[in-house]
Amino acid sequence: MKISANEIRVGMLLEYKNDLWEVLKTQHVKPGKGGAFAQVEMKSLNKNTKLNERFRSSEYLEKATVDEVKFNYSYNDESKYYFIDPKTFEQIEIQKDIIGEKGKMLTENLEVMISIYNDKPISVELPNQIICKIETTDVALKGQTVSSSYKPATLSNGIKIQVPPFIENGDEIIVDTRNIEYVKKV
Repeated sequence: MKISANEIRVGMLLEYKNDLWEVLKTQHVKPGKGGAFAQVEMKSLNKNTKLNERFRSSEYLEKATVDEVKFNYSYNDESKYYFIDPKTFEQIEIQKDIIGEKGKMLTENLEVMISIYNDKPISVELPNQIICKIETTDVALKGQTVSSSYKPATLSNGIKIQVPPFIENGDEIIVDTRNIEYVKKV
């Protein structure tokens, strides 16, 4: 689908120079002299490189058509994560490097949204918030309110985050998967 350079937004996927690009930043500039343009920073989903481009307002780009399908997490091995479609029971496998650090947050039967481009999975979106259990955390020191009121903690899945002082070992908390931060105690 063709879109104008003025319609480019952060998070969009574009087909450009025979590659698939995710828009990281975009800025519309109207200089005093000359025509308006869009300054766009993009990241290649295939090569993992970045690119800064200027597109005149009159230019058109190809927006990538991406299907988003709900899958449930099943299991993983050394190099891949496996998901199953709850309707068709079709199984799909995704390389660990596509998901990255957030793969540690996957739990059995967790519903995720997988973006598929040309029959190839390109990204996995976890629910915005999931429940995790605190494996270990430091003991809160009394009267330590002058400095930062957060302390380090390790979740049962191995991820390290900062939590408030009242959180103790074994507590269940809600974690925001977008930025891997503490939200609240369950």
